[in-house]
Amino acid sequence: MFENIIAQDAVLQLTEDILTFRLAPSMLFFGPPASGKGSAALELARILSCENRSAPWNCPCPACARHRYLIHTDLLSFGSRPFAVEIAASGAAFLREPASAATRLLFIRSLRKLLSRFSPVLWEDDSKLGKISPLIQSLEEELDEFEAESGQTPEGPGDAAPLEKLINLILKNAFKLEDEGIGDVIPVAQIRRAAYWGRLAPNGRRKVLLIENADRMQEGARNSLLKILEEPPASLSIVLTCRRREAIMPTILSRLRPYRFLKRDEEREREIIRRVFRDSTGRIGESLPLEDKRAGADQASAGLISAYLDSFLPQPLEKFYPLAAFFIASIARTAALSLKKKGVAEIPADLAALGAHCAPIAEAAGFERTLNAGEVIAAVLSASANFEARSFPRFLRLILELVKQAQGEKTGPHSIAHNDIWRKYTSRAEAAAGVWNQSPALALESLFCRLKEALAAV
Repeated sequence: MFENIIAQDAVLQLTEDILTFRLAPSMLFFGPPASGKGSAALELARILSCENRSAPWNCPCPACARHRYLIHTDLLSFGSRPFAVEIAASGAAFLREPASAATRLLFIRSLRKLLSRFSPVLWEDDSKLGKISPLIQSLEEELDEFEAESGQTPEGPGDAAPLEKLINLILKNAFKLEDEGIGDVIPVAQIRRAAYWGRLAPNGRRKVLLIENADRMQEGARNSLLKILEEPPASLSIVLTCRRREAIMPTILSRLRPYRFLKRDEEREREIIRRVFRDSTGRIGESLPLEDKRAGADQASAGLISAYLDSFLPQPLEKFYPLAAFFIASIARTAALSLKKKGVAEIPADLAALGAHCAPIAEAAGFERTLNAGEVIAAVLSASANFEARSFPRFLRLILELVKQAQGEKTGPHSIAHNDIWRKYTSRAEAAAGVWNQSPALALESLFCRLKEALAAV
């Protein structure tokens, strides 16, 4: 059991609970990104369906075969998370070892994780489905073609060039589908449809409902989830995942058995990158911005695996670092000018620190000073390709990281109030884009104006 989950003690407790028939009907897997929470939940679903008591990963039973390829009808998964970077990393792993059954399966599973988010169970009668259906159909056809072409012989394909072209096409469509089809917040309609699905009899031994990043829910969605947690069907196991246990509403948390997934040390994460993604090149070290690259505290805190996956983004984190610095420096400059016009003789130290820290970074990247909000926003949108590949949230997180860097060790009341302003309005901007589908341009314009006014009023 759980042979594919490396260096996580949580699965040892899960194994014991399964073997002693003490597994709770509803569970919470919590921990940092890329700590194996989602993989453990998918493996749990396979184990609970397995016809073999010991449920080894390579079990030949039909239920396990369907679960390994993520096509079992007793598994339903949804929730906002990035998929395309994992697809890209898995595709690269396959192209490194095209004769390997493991890399072939890794790529197929990575794409099915994305496609599973568009199950008819979750999207029935959803008006948005019509817009994204052609993309879903294209990806399904391309996956069928990949499975056929990559499995022609027991040794694998002889010429990987046509498959490389196909993988690149799949990746392009995957990023587009993720952009257009996956929101940042779980809607109430999907919880209600999942609850109905959960009450239907399983086709096999047991159903599993997986909700990833379950802390990102609409209010109505939380209430609907609470109803099914209060009276879960006997044949259904529910797994929620999130980063922090405290992010889950207490009434929901009280009905879940928690399993904590820890951040692995760097040696273990390097081992996972080598074993899972077949990458032992210098890219492992290059992918993580260290102290001398300065793009990095936020990414470093997420871990080496997250940084490795982010290195497959069309626009790497390093590109957004000077953009975020330019945005902050421009706001600091306009807020300082507003204060001077009000007759304030001395600019607050926290505001001055922002300019001192961020302006040199922006200028070194070629961004010219301007006090025009429209010019700032136009420059950021142009340089970011209008925040393609769902990169707007990453840009906002970098803003907060840079503000934190500028503050240094300051902990006084003014600094706390200053940081709260940035957190408040970046959070609103992320919600505007992710929940209310506001364009990044409008969300950015609103963020600029609100921050300028708030900082000039401190």
